[in-house]
Amino acid sequence: MEYKYGIAVSPGVAIGPALVLDTEGVLIQHRTVPPDQVEAEVVRLQKALDEAAEDARSTRERLTAKIGPTFGNIFGAQASVFQDPGLRSQVETLIRIQYYSAEYAVSRVIRDFVKTLEEAARKIPEHSRAEILRRSAEFIDLERQVLANLLGHPTDTFTNLTEPVVILANDLMPSDTADFNPRTVRAFATESGGNTSHTAILAGALEIPAVVGIGRFLTDVSGGDMVIVDGEEGVLIIDPDEDTLRRYEDKRIALLSRVDRYESIRDKPAVTNDATPVPIRLLGNIELAQEAEHCLERGAEGVGLYRTEFLYLNKTADPTEEEHYSAYASVLHKLGPSRPVVIRTLDLGADKFSSLSGTVAGEKNPFLGLRSVRLCLRNLDLFKTQLRAILRAAVHGDVRVMFPMISTMDELRQCKTLLNEVKEDLEDAGVPFKRDVRVGTMIEVPSAALLADFMAREVDFFSIGTNDLIQYTLAADRNNENVANLYQPSDPAVLRLIQMVVQAAQRAQIEVNVCGEMSGEQLFIPLLVGMGLRQLSATPRKIPEIKQVIRVLQVTEAQEVARRALGLETARQVSSYLREQLRRILPQAVD
Repeated sequence: MEYKYGIAVSPGVAIGPALVLDTEGVLIQHRTVPPDQVEAEVVRLQKALDEAAEDARSTRERLTAKIGPTFGNIFGAQASVFQDPGLRSQVETLIRIQYYSAEYAVSRVIRDFVKTLEEAARKIPEHSRAEILRRSAEFIDLERQVLANLLGHPTDTFTNLTEPVVILANDLMPSDTADFNPRTVRAFATESGGNTSHTAILAGALEIPAVVGIGRFLTDVSGGDMVIVDGEEGVLIIDPDEDTLRRYEDKRIALLSRVDRYESIRDKPAVTNDATPVPIRLLGNIELAQEAEHCLERGAEGVGLYRTEFLYLNKTADPTEEEHYSAYASVLHKLGPSRPVVIRTLDLGADKFSSLSGTVAGEKNPFLGLRSVRLCLRNLDLFKTQLRAILRAAVHGDVRVMFPMISTMDELRQCKTLLNEVKEDLEDAGVPFKRDVRVGTMIEVPSAALLADFMAREVDFFSIGTNDLIQYTLAADRNNENVANLYQPSDPAVLRLIQMVVQAAQRAQIEVNVCGEMSGEQLFIPLLVGMGLRQLSATPRKIPEIKQVIRVLQVTEAQEVARRALGLETARQVSSYLREQLRRILPQAVD
């Protein structure tokens, strides 16, 4: 049994067999076989190794004839490994003694060997490690080839799963995660990644427990191993013992019970506990159109952030106007005409996948480069297509359009001008649309926060994107574990910028919302309410938790929390103070 620790990005506990994606998605169906099938498993093993060796020899001959013996000999070495009596003996022993399936025995022997190689590499000077690490990667490839032969077909990916698994990978693209089905993917854990990557955000949206940024662990686990993912604490447990399995099964059930308790307040109003209650509007953040149902189930009053990037995933061409329109209209039909839906225009960045070739590739610093609204203003046809669809869909409900990553007044005005041009085009074409759509801007760049007084004159609402605001304010890449200690929502510099934006919105009498991960954490709710926020937007599953805090909170005490927090000097001081206050306000919310 091994414990691995990472970053908790989507809560919940899941228990199940591992699917290790560095073997290209091989799903080892059975870890053991009945004793009377042992000899048949040995025969399967020998046949698979012989086939792999023959494939390697054939490839050697083909490459030698085509580009010379230097490259062909690589596959000659592979053939030798497949035929090595020592390797075959080790695998056969596991089958005969442990009753392991041929697939699992192959995976276990090779991964134990890879782990030994990597441990040896750590003991020698860094400049001498390359050859050993290269060899370890070659053995993983050998494993993949043998497993493919044993399964009798090319390796499958998680898109073809027929039984529940826990996915383990070095990293996952957002497009990968978008294909996850919660019925077959119980959880995932990755070596890389950060808590605000798009993949992590989507995991939360799909309500799949997830832990990222664990560091190297894939060589410690084989496909089919039983694993536990604790998305509450950021823990991955490999091959747990019976006591650990029972303890985490109890925790899993308790968490489901807690969700049920939160559901009991779903239909109760989000109002403070004052003599004259103050209403706080709670909205949902969604990635996919089908999540509109999650908003209704969790008591959201609408959608405060509809991220539209996933319309571009797994596409060979950009989505059409009709595809945009269909997605937006489906959300509006689900929510009804009275609930607001804030649609954020395309926000592609370095951490997101797109069918658009050349958008961020090759940029030296893509987070400070051509992304988000800057990309849209360079691709006007792309931008206009989305704006046309938003205006058309708006006839079905309370649609609001929001521009992301605005950093200057000129950018904001260009976007508004373009929106007006699209309205004129639709009117000239006789296409039904809504003319008086409310327009807002994200505040996620420090320059926008500093210009909030000016920007408030140009828009109907602000939405503070705390994920990027923290990143850009503190110059700390939110996906880089090396600077994770600097990425702190409670940093006084971040809080002062938020306060500045809220005050500017209040003076201009426009709405202001917080839609980043910060607004979904109970810890920050008293602070945000005390700073004057009367609208919060979060992942739907977070809404009952937020409402629970609001309903026991008084505005006067929240204002005092904000006053005290804004007077502190460090993120650590602020976090400690907020934990103390949350424990006082809602004791069960803090361990």
